[in-house]
Amino acid sequence: MSENKALGTRPPEFERFLYAPVGEDRNGYVVTVLSALARLGLDPWNETAELVKLRREEACARLEILLSKFRDVPELKQDHNAVAQELSLLLPESPRVTPLTRVSSTVANGRLVSSGAIWTILAIVFVLIQMLFINSPGSDE
Repeated sequence: MSENKALGTRPPEFERFLYAPVGEDRNGYVVTVLSALARLGLDPWNETAELVKLRREEACARLEILLSKFRDVPELKQDHNAVAQELSLLLPESPRVTPLTRVSSTVANGRLVSSGAIWTILAIVFVLIQMLFINSPGSDE
């Protein structure tokens, strides 16, 4: 059950990057970014999330370093730089978070909730409490 929950939290916009091929291994099988990162002992989804947070050039440099360590695809020995550049273009754009954005939102249950939604809920609760006290017996005194 927790596995299904974990699968549901994976951003679908990462799939284009993670399922992109990096080349063929020695057995002739196509190796994807997801497989390459997993074979390096990294969590592909977490690593992609970290790459997305970086500027494009920084993500490309980090990806180049990771691919240079990956030995299962022989052609990556010479081409890891070019492959990293191509793959970095498949990373989704990271929404730039400004300090104001951080202040005006909070995290609840793993989802981002805006402060406007919180204020709306609080206003509804306040109105309901007032209605209870105004309509309660003994308030006519």
